[in-house]
Amino acid sequence: MMYKIEDIINKINLLPEINNEMSFQFAKISSKLLRSDYEKQSGRRIIINILNNWNKIESSSQELWSDIIEAAGFYPYLHKEESKIVLKSTAGNIRKEFHKSEKLDIYMHEEQYILNKILKEGKNLIVSAPTSFGKSLLIEEIVASFKYKNIIIIQPTLALLDETRKKLMKYKEQYKIIVRTSQAPSIERGNLFLLTGERVMEYKDLPNIEFLVVDEFYKLSSRRDDERSDVLNSATNLLLNKHGSKFYMLGPNIERISDGFAKKYNAEFYRTDYSLVDNQSIDIYSQHLNMFGAVGKKKIYKENTLFTLLLELSNEQTIIYCSSPKRARYLSKKFVDFLKSNEKVIRNDNLNIINWIKKNVSDKWVLIDCLNYSIGFHDGALQKHITTTIINYFNNDRINYLFCTSTIIEGVNTSAKNIIFFDETKGLRTKIDFFDYSNIKGRSGRMMVHYVGKIYNFNTPPKSEEIIIDIPFYEQNPLSDEVLIQLNHDDVINKETDQYRYIYDTLTDDERVLFKRNGDLVKGQKTILDILNKDIHSNYELINWTAYPSYRQLTYVLNLAWNSLLKPGESVRPMSLNKLVKVTHDYAHTQNISALVNSNFIYLRQSDNSSSDEDLFDEAIRDAFQILKHWFQYKVPKWLNVVNQIQLYLCEKKNLKPGNFSFYASQIENDFIRENLSILYEYGIPKSAIDKIGKLIPENLSEDEVITLIGTKRYYNTVGLLEYEKEKILEIL
Repeated sequence: MMYKIEDIINKINLLPEINNEMSFQFAKISSKLLRSDYEKQSGRRIIINILNNWNKIESSSQELWSDIIEAAGFYPYLHKEESKIVLKSTAGNIRKEFHKSEKLDIYMHEEQYILNKILKEGKNLIVSAPTSFGKSLLIEEIVASFKYKNIIIIQPTLALLDETRKKLMKYKEQYKIIVRTSQAPSIERGNLFLLTGERVMEYKDLPNIEFLVVDEFYKLSSRRDDERSDVLNSATNLLLNKHGSKFYMLGPNIERISDGFAKKYNAEFYRTDYSLVDNQSIDIYSQHLNMFGAVGKKKIYKENTLFTLLLELSNEQTIIYCSSPKRARYLSKKFVDFLKSNEKVIRNDNLNIINWIKKNVSDKWVLIDCLNYSIGFHDGALQKHITTTIINYFNNDRINYLFCTSTIIEGVNTSAKNIIFFDETKGLRTKIDFFDYSNIKGRSGRMMVHYVGKIYNFNTPPKSEEIIIDIPFYEQNPLSDEVLIQLNHDDVINKETDQYRYIYDTLTDDERVLFKRNGDLVKGQKTILDILNKDIHSNYELINWTAYPSYRQLTYVLNLAWNSLLKPGESVRPMSLNKLVKVTHDYAHTQNISALVNSNFIYLRQSDNSSSDEDLFDEAIRDAFQILKHWFQYKVPKWLNVVNQIQLYLCEKKNLKPGNFSFYASQIENDFIRENLSILYEYGIPKSAIDKIGKLIPENLSEDEVITLIGTKRYYNTVGLLEYEKEKILEIL
C-alpha cells in the first residue's frame, strides 16, 4: 500500500488536535512503514512530526506513541522528554538502558549504537549519514573510551576544530590537546591532535598515531574542485599506510566510495538515511514564477520577498545561504534597511562585541548595524573569534538571522530551525549541485534541539544524482603530482606513465625528498629551484636575509612563489602580486588591522569613483579580513617556507651562507604575536586582548603553561580589557 507521506505530515501539522481515531491511523501507517526496509525513514518522519505536535495528541493515545517511538530507536528523545513521554513497557525500558553510553551521560539512537559497536570491535568505519544523524557523537565515544593513546582528528576548517576542542577539553587530564604544530606531544598522557590536513603534514616527528578521524571525508575527492584535496589525501595516506592507524571517516549524502578501498583497509562502508530530524522543503520560487531575477525589478522583488519572509520568521533561528562574502554583507545591509523601515522592530544594543569592533576595526563597519538588528554574517574570511562569537550569539538566540556562504556546507554547527536557499551558486559561476544542496538542506533543524527543520527554496533545487567519492591516493585515477610524490614507491599502481617517469626519473632523489617535504606543487617547486640555481649568484642578496626582509627581498621571494605555486585556475581576485607585496610589507610594520583597512580603502577609492564611501569602506574591511585570513595566515607563510627550504638546499650545495625566512613566515602566520602566546590566538582570543595581557606573561613559559598562568593569576581581570576580551579569555579556561 502506498502512502502520500507529505499529505500525512501536512495533516499532522494542520490539525488543531489529533483525536484517538486519527492518532491510531497515523500510528498504524507509521508502524507498517517502520517494518519496510525501503520506507523506514518515512515512518520515522511521521513519528518526528508527532513529537513536534505532542501537545495535540489525546493523553489516552500517548502510550501507544511512546511504544512506537521506542520501536524506531529514538532513545535520545525518550530520555530528553521523559517527563512527558512515559515509556511503560518493561522490555522497552530494558532496550532503552541497553542504548545508554558506557562513557557519556547520553542515550544513543538505534543506528548510533550499531556504529559504536562496530568501532568497539576494532573495525574501521566509513559513515555516510544525514547531518542530523549525530555522527560526531561517536568521535567523543572513541576519545572517552581511552582505548587509544594517540588520536588525530582531521577537520576541514579551524572553526570546526575549535568547536571540537571545546567539546573535548573535559578529557584534558587524560589527553594533551594539540592544535598547533609547535606543541610537542606528551609522554605521560595520551595525545589528541586536532589538525587540518596541512598541519598533519607540517607536524614534525608525529608519534605513532593509533586512531584517525576524518570529518567531512568527501573532501578527499579530487573531483569536487577543492584545492586542499591533495594535502588531505597525503595526510590520510601517511596515517593509514605509514602509521597503520585505525580510522573513522564521516560525511553526509554519499552513495559510494572508490571500489575496493573498504576491503583493503578492513573497513565497513555504512550508508544510512536514519535521522531524528525531518527536513521539510518549501518552494518559494514556485509561488513567484518568473518574478525572481538577478538584475533590475526582479532582483529587488526577490530581495523584498526574502526580507518579508525573514520578518515572518523573526521568532525562529534562520540561516540564509549566499554565494559569496560580498553577497552576504550586501544582503545583510539591505535587510537592516528593510527592518529600519518597520517601526515594530526592536534594536538589540547589548552585545559586547560591538564595542570591541568600534575600538579595534571601525565604527563604520556594517556588522555593527547588523548586530543591532539581530543579524550576523559568517564566512571563511572573518577572524576566528568573530565567527565563533557570531555563531554563539545565534545558537543562544541573541541574534536571529545568519547570512552564510559555503562555510555552512562545510559543517558550521548551528541550531537553525530554517535554512533559506537564496543564491544558487558558489562564487560567481559555480552552480550549487545536488550534493551541496543536500548539505545546505541538512543544516535545517538539529537533533535534540528542533524536531523539524525547514528549507525555503528561492531557486529550483538541483536534480538528484548519485554521489560517488573517489579517494585519489588509493584509486590513483586521476592522481596529482603532489599526492603521487607522497606515496610509497611500491604503492604506485601504474609505473608506466609520463607522470611517474617525471617524478622518479627526471627529479633527483634529493629533489624528490625536498619537494615531498615541502608538500606544494611539484613542478612549481622545480621551476623555483631552476630559477634560483641559475640566478643565485646575481640575486644572492635577495635571498640572503633573516628576520624582516627589505621591500626588494620580499618582492623577489613572493614573485617566485606567485608565478610558480598558484594552481592552474586558482582564484586570486581581487589580489594582485604587487598588492600582495605591498600589504604584506606594510602590515609587518603596522601590525594593525585598522591600518590595513584604511590603506585598502584608499586603494579602492583611487580606482572607484562611483561607489559611496560607506560601501567602499565596508568592502575595504571585507578585503582586509580576507587578506589576513587567506593570504597572511595561509598562503604567504606557506610560500615563504617553501622558497626558504629550496634556497637552503641550494645554498648548502653551493657552499653559500643561506637565508632563513622561517621567523618572518611564523610572525605573519601568527599575526606577529609572540610564539608562546600564539596558542591564545589559536583558541580564539582577539589579538587586542593578547597584546594587553602578554606583557604579564614571561617569554620562557610553554604554551600550555601560559593558559594555566592566566587562570591561576586571573589575568582576565586585567585593567584595560574590554568586556568582550574578558569573555573570550574566560571561554578557554
